[in-house]
Amino acid sequence: MMEEMTITRVIDAPVEEVWRAWTDPERVMRWWGPVGFTSPVAKIDLREGGKYLFSMRSPEGDTFWSTGVYRKIVPRKQIDYTDSFADENGNVVPGSHYGMDAFPDETHITLLFEELSGNKTRLTITQDGVPSGELFDASLAGWNESLDKLEKSLLEMKERQVG
Repeated sequence: MMEEMTITRVIDAPVEEVWRAWTDPERVMRWWGPVGFTSPVAKIDLREGGKYLFSMRSPEGDTFWSTGVYRKIVPRKQIDYTDSFADENGNVVPGSHYGMDAFPDETHITLLFEELSGNKTRLTITQDGVPSGELFDASLAGWNESLDKLEKSLLEMKERQVG
């Protein structure tokens, strides 16, 4: 059975900075992936119909790729895109390629960026088509760990600018 996952975070950074963290490849590589993972590659063609290709490398050295197509972009407000497992060339591969047989070939993700007072941002992530059970729990944990890293990255950038 497939489920919809929604995560909402209030991030202590202005919308412009949170937006850039999602849309600037150099910034994405600072935080993409769960704890212990790095992101050696992030390619972004940020336009409706454009594609992205991200990698995540596990502490054991395994590399996982994802790709998708941007469906809707409203600057500093919303990004809708498809998400699929991929190979290093950006070709869509089934979840079984990474040992996740139950994962669909494509999910849909919506990011909503809401400006709050005090230079904060409410980020809401909705992903449909996530398999229920263990894979749902693992996906939720992975997103939350990535968002923790995103917040840390934004804090480090803020401290560099102040210092």
